[in-house]
Amino acid sequence: MPGNDEKPEAIDALLATANLARALESEQFRRFLDQIPIAIVVSRMQDREYIAYANPEFEKLSGKTLADIQLKSWDILVWEAEGDSKTKLGEAIVSSVDATSSFRIERPDGQSVIIDLYSNVIVDDDDVPAFRLAALVDVSSHTLAAREELRQRLGEKDALLLEIQHRVKNNLQMIIALIRIEARNAQGRIDTAPFDRLAGRINSMQLLYKLLASPGQGNSVDLGVYLSEIASSVMQLHATEGIRLNLKVDTYPVSVNIAMPTGLVVNELLTNALKHAFVGRDGGAITLHSVVDEGACRIIIADDGVGLPEGVQWPEQGRLGALIVRSLRENAKADLMVESRPGQGMRVTITFTRTTSAPESVTA
Repeated sequence: MPGNDEKPEAIDALLATANLARALESEQFRRFLDQIPIAIVVSRMQDREYIAYANPEFEKLSGKTLADIQLKSWDILVWEAEGDSKTKLGEAIVSSVDATSSFRIERPDGQSVIIDLYSNVIVDDDDVPAFRLAALVDVSSHTLAAREELRQRLGEKDALLLEIQHRVKNNLQMIIALIRIEARNAQGRIDTAPFDRLAGRINSMQLLYKLLASPGQGNSVDLGVYLSEIASSVMQLHATEGIRLNLKVDTYPVSVNIAMPTGLVVNELLTNALKHAFVGRDGGAITLHSVVDEGACRIIIADDGVGLPEGVQWPEQGRLGALIVRSLRENAKADLMVESRPGQGMRVTITFTRTTSAPESVTA
């Protein structure tokens, strides 16, 4: 797990927001956590810290129910780290151990899974620790054969494990950050709309992690494949009859740090178009092009809908979309241009060069 000094400043700022503590008190927010496809366990940090919540994904992953661990301390999670370390999972959660080893969960049915851990203390409005949240990610799909292939590419086992861990932890940090910012925006009046958006963003990162976990995958992501999968997922969830997608993508390997914010921006724009661009119309067209020439990649997300309302800009300053766009600009030195005309639709063009978006070279 990357140390605090390695976290991007924007993520550090999001992780410091206090409003998640209030959100965790909401039954509706917990129902949302029930749907997250990552195992989540939450404890209350009072005079005696005890586990108060675990989502269905935790039960599926571990074979333990909430009743098995509720009102107990983290010591109940006795699964040990892989390798020479004998650190227990519960100990690592409480101490926020910065280890490169994974943990092996032995299920009651005799099966075992390998998981990576991310944990974080949630403070209340008075900056007092209120909850501890742990997320467990199944990385069993990293088979020995896949690890050996990466070992040869990186040079030694420690570098291999660090590479795998780095990918998983960065995604989890962003997931936690997204939950925090949405909880802050809700300002105590939790409704379903912010969490619909959050679910789409998490899905975009899941698709990225799926690509990264593919056997033989290096330290790059095919942006064309990634954006195609995002478009397919968004259309399946939100498209209505009469709306068609014009999709054209080129093969283009980019670094993970480029793929993640690009995917989030594309997910945001496609979802917004499907929900708002064709209000009062029978249908319309959405365009997603990711085309490459010798020196640059140009991504176009456009629609022929109603356009932005007068006085409204995208991304709106102070909202998560603006943070994601800033991340894309910083990571890829990307140029982003937004055009909108009433009754004629909206068009966003993202351009970055091959040099700034190329996958990083990894050395042992």
